[in-house]
Amino acid sequence: MSEPVNVFQKTRKQIKTGNFTFLSTQVTAWQKLTKLIQPLLPQPEQWQVACYQNGVLTITGENQAMISQLAYLQKQYVSQLSQINELKDLTKIQVCLRSPVQAEPVLEKSKKTLNPETQELLRNAADFISDPKLSQALLRLASNKK
Repeated sequence: MSEPVNVFQKTRKQIKTGNFTFLSTQVTAWQKLTKLIQPLLPQPEQWQVACYQNGVLTITGENQAMISQLAYLQKQYVSQLSQINELKDLTKIQVCLRSPVQAEPVLEKSKKTLNPETQELLRNAADFISDPKLSQALLRLASNKK
């Protein structure tokens, strides 16, 4: 079984040819590490490995309170996680807040129409204004055209 630490070291071949291959290998390694560490952490479903390089494990979580707790108890978690073969060189844990993934809200265009009285008032105001541009703008507003 290869160690994830080696995955993050760039080689000439990776730089020249397969950025996609390199990235997919990284993602696979991160997913594997995530599955290894989750059972040992509180609220396991909240944590994801972002990086493991040079003995530093960077993980992300969605809950600021849990992140603070993990940072506070870092020494205990480092000693516990370093028992895992893939994390035997672990010296430090960095914890970052991850925003929960949200679907983009669908923007509905509200079609507001003016009532007939307001339209008539705008037309009358346009007749009394001497500025032609302002008069045209009021007429457009009265007709509900953009």
